Amino acid sequence: MSTWKLQEAKEKFSEVVKRALSEGPQGITVRGESVAVLISRAECASLAHPKPGFVEFMRQSPLVGLELETERGKRA
Repeated sequence: MSTWKLQEAKEKFSEVVKRALSEGPQGITVRGESVAVLISRAECASLAHPKPGFVEFMRQSPLVGLELETERGKRA
């Protein structure tokens, strides 16, 4: 993660935003202390609504409870 001093981040705000889109989170410091992180909207959305794991995905399937034929035919 790139880190910017607050004053520099204010002066180069459009560059900080572009880097957040292309490179990922951009840290911002005040007097050497990390105080904020700028992230893209897409990254924010993925943090707010994480994708379900595989088991949860399968439990939400419209095919839950459907009887499936699991035997294979014999090969010649």
